Amino acid sequence: MTDSHITQGGAGNPVAPHGTRTAADVVTPDLVARLTRGVVGGGTTVSHTPFTGEVLASALPESTPEDVATAFAGARAAQRSWAATPVQRRAAVLLRFHDLLLRRQPEILDLIQLETGKSRLHAQEEIQGVSMVARHYGRKAPAYLRPKGHLGAVPTLTKVTELRQPRGVVGLIAPWNYPLQLSVGDAIPALVAGNAVVMKPDTETALTALWARELMVEAGLPARVWQVVIGDGPVVGPAVVEHADYVAFTGSTRTGRAVAQAAAARLVGCSLELGGKNAMLVLRDADLARAVDGAVRGSFASAGQLCISMERLYVHESVADAFLERFVARTKAMRLGTALAYGAEMGSLVSERQLETVTRHVEEAVSKGATVLAGGRPRPDVGPYFYEPTILDGVEPPMAVCTEETFGPVVSVYRFRDEDEAIERANATPYGLNASVWTKDARRGRAIAARLRAGTVNVNESYAAAFGSVASPMGGMGDSGLGRRHGSEGILRFTEAQTVAQQRLMPLGPAFGMTDEKYADFMTRSLRVLKALRLR
Repeated sequence: MTDSHITQGGAGNPVAPHGTRTAADVVTPDLVARLTRGVVGGGTTVSHTPFTGEVLASALPESTPEDVATAFAGARAAQRSWAATPVQRRAAVLLRFHDLLLRRQPEILDLIQLETGKSRLHAQEEIQGVSMVARHYGRKAPAYLRPKGHLGAVPTLTKVTELRQPRGVVGLIAPWNYPLQLSVGDAIPALVAGNAVVMKPDTETALTALWARELMVEAGLPARVWQVVIGDGPVVGPAVVEHADYVAFTGSTRTGRAVAQAAAARLVGCSLELGGKNAMLVLRDADLARAVDGAVRGSFASAGQLCISMERLYVHESVADAFLERFVARTKAMRLGTALAYGAEMGSLVSERQLETVTRHVEEAVSKGATVLAGGRPRPDVGPYFYEPTILDGVEPPMAVCTEETFGPVVSVYRFRDEDEAIERANATPYGLNASVWTKDARRGRAIAARLRAGTVNVNESYAAAFGSVASPMGGMGDSGLGRRHGSEGILRFTEAQTVAQQRLMPLGPAFGMTDEKYADFMTRSLRVLKALRLR
């Protein structure tokens, strides 16, 4: 990277004060032993903290495919009595979990930070999200799952009821970037629907998932209903898919395709939340102060390691200079830090692999003519995987950062002249996960949102408005996945629909001495009457 392409100056982003508490103060051998009690696995593995790169937990159980089969057998045996538990009692567990989570959040905030490297405020967003999901399904699950009556083949003669049966044992494969939100957030609807769960969290963030499981058990969940297996993804992941009655996966598009193929081969369902190359549109009438705040949050939350974060920023040319002046200043002023406390605005990337990807994308873009407006360099003085929040200008194909998901604190800025152009460019990607529109005209914002090919679109917000609206479906189009979490779709995916039809008084066939011809004539006239009555 040559200095001629870097327009920033000074010493880089400031660093927030270091805290006094360390990883050793939080993750003790006793904590690890307690959380891993009951995990099926004869081997051992380790996890690391991104803040320093050092070992965090040195004695995590490591599961084999045979251990996964054992976990499924235990979960399957426990699922029968759990499914027979009235849904109101299952939902009550979620409401108790909600209260425990909010009461004991300092514990889990420490674990999330140590395992992911994110700032405390970004870790707290996970608690917000999970508590919303627990409250929603704790209140609404009985309504979502209650038997529903439908119009029968012959009104009054045919009584039809739709039942929702649990699928059995759900396999959840959770990623490292949001280890609370994307583990327990999916387990909650699966469990309240009457399923058991076998979860494979990422090894590096397993303690967060295990803590959540322990809290759910404290809230009243039978321990064997939620099993956890730990191990290398290519080894343990396929074993989970092999035994599951349904699979929920969050991760990369490449791995998601393999999960979908394996599930399809067994004729079991799956839901997939995959990658994104999300676009933010700043229209000419946008409130620039609010839009800048949204761009900072949307681009750099969890150091950009968020599937629904912004990586492409389209700004109307009439306001681009004013917007960028504020956005660059805000980005350069962001405080980096490792403290287990509030104060830092951005934390670390999770691993050397993520740092290498971010560095490669930025350096390649600069070598081909892009300009760094802010950031653009690692910060080993803060931690081994820290990278400054980065704004790129002049990004064009075939630069990798233009089309590939970076999954880091890097956003590329593009100018546009008219809204049709911006919409076309925002949609010019195989991904379709999240998008954002900024305008003072709410009706216009919603109209543009409807034209964007994304599963969620936020108007005057980056991602939190749609993701936090847990009564509404959330998921991706195109290469961003299959199925939806949240709302009715988020719980009904974990059930099988069963139709029970009871025929009364007379059969659906010739009766009372009718000939076949008279029966056919009777049914023909009946069908015409039903249409005239506008019955559906």
